Amino acid sequence: MNAAVVTAFNRPPRYSSFAEPVPAEGERLVNVTAAGLHPIVKALASGTHYGSTGELPFVAGVDGVGRLENGARVYFGVSRKPFGTFAERAPAPSWMCLPLPDGIGDQTAAGIANPAMSSWVALTTRAKFAAGESVLILGATGTAGQLAVQIAKRLGARRVVAAGRNPQALEKLRGLGADATVSLDQERPALVSQFRREFAEAGVDVVLDYLCGSPAESAIEAISQKGLQNTAPRIRFVQIGSSAGNAISLPAAALRSSGLELLGSGFGSASLVQILEALAEFFQAAVRQPFQFETKSAPLRDVEALWNRSEQGVRLVFQP
Repeated sequence: MNAAVVTAFNRPPRYSSFAEPVPAEGERLVNVTAAGLHPIVKALASGTHYGSTGELPFVAGVDGVGRLENGARVYFGVSRKPFGTFAERAPAPSWMCLPLPDGIGDQTAAGIANPAMSSWVALTTRAKFAAGESVLILGATGTAGQLAVQIAKRLGARRVVAAGRNPQALEKLRGLGADATVSLDQERPALVSQFRREFAEAGVDVVLDYLCGSPAESAIEAISQKGLQNTAPRIRFVQIGSSAGNAISLPAAALRSSGLELLGSGFGSASLVQILEALAEFFQAAVRQPFQFETKSAPLRDVEALWNRSEQGVRLVFQP
């Protein structure tokens, strides 16, 4: 079969032939119709993601949409290594084949599921978010961040604060439900001051962090309090992505002086069963009222040429 095959961690996958998958016990064979190019797909293909085993070669892709042997249309994922979803066919555990409701197309489902999962799981499973609470999103101008703004509002957020660097994208986020925006393109003292006003005056219950690095440090500095008479509100800080850095410096006083709770959301911190349940909820919500989300499709044979292309706010979906 044809597939996007990773043969080295320092170059894009190449469109070439790969062994046909043979379903094992408890697996289904999926004829793939669409698979999204998500940050995790690139990280695994470069060997930098914590889920990487370091073994080569393998087929890229972590999730996708396709049809089973009986014609049923499903969203699926976690193909057994060395197989992946950037291929004509892929094996998938039977329990990880989620029937797709009518009203959401293959391309949309393949592009939106992974970024939607990042905030839906972070809010509902990890932060135990409740309607009426407020949310700050670090990295809101990216594809997943724009969707996170909409999801937070859909789940009943009282106030959503969107932080990012792209001025035009920040303005767009107001139309997607953001109540306030914060530009990350300012000196750290000014950024900390603006974050501090949001925490102190408007109140923030949950932080969704797609960035890590300096922006996350600025937010944590703003959460820290001075003096001995403060009553610290509970703030759940959920780490999701690391597009601005892989680490932060965490002063001990930041934890002792505040109600800060540090959490992670991703494969491992949330079980695959929890992720699948969250996606089922999301797909039903998307059918009832579609989210604003843009995808761009391309044939899988172009994977090497398009691998490193970046388009703000658009998720690239490959079709075998």
